[in-house]
Amino acid sequence: MDHAVEKEYQTPFELIDGKVVMMSPRPRVRHAVIAGTIYRMFANHLMSKRCTALPDGVDLILDDKNHFIPDAMIVCDPDKIKDTCVEGAPDLVVEVLSPSTAKRDRGDKAKAYAQAGVRVYWIVSIETRSIEVYHNEDGRFELVQVYTYYSEADRARNAELLEGHREEEADMPYAIPVELDHGFDITLADIFEN
Repeated sequence: MDHAVEKEYQTPFELIDGKVVMMSPRPRVRHAVIAGTIYRMFANHLMSKRCTALPDGVDLILDDKNHFIPDAMIVCDPDKIKDTCVEGAPDLVVEVLSPSTAKRDRGDKAKAYAQAGVRVYWIVSIETRSIEVYHNEDGRFELVQVYTYYSEADRARNAELLEGHREEEADMPYAIPVELDHGFDITLADIFEN
């Protein structure tokens, strides 16, 4: 394998509250697959609709001090989509956690997204197979729901453990509603099964 090829790629960076933060030069395969799967589901559903799904790698400029590269986003105002980037708050942003980014994704970046007016924020954890959904309440995010993927085998084991406690089983939803388009749900199995 030719390692010289790798050196040709520039390391991407983000600007968080005016500070340059270097990103991992390449995401892990699972990270890329999960982000790509979410984007693909967004894009397939939103085709020919007013909102546009955008994949990882698209620059997002919230303001002079905050330039990010989200793992996926949905933008419903076409005027925000420029030739080389998105300018202004998307309607929904997805960040897939990695050990090196988790603190920023939950901290400074979440705060910047909320203050800029992002309506919905998803934080995806590959390790726990879960998605935290936050809604913007007056410039700050409020956790609405944590969706965790359980395989059929997990559900069968849980059914035995939860026998007689049906209300707890009801708290394990199969799908996440994408609030930007009525009736648009994404199943957790489609995201985490593979």
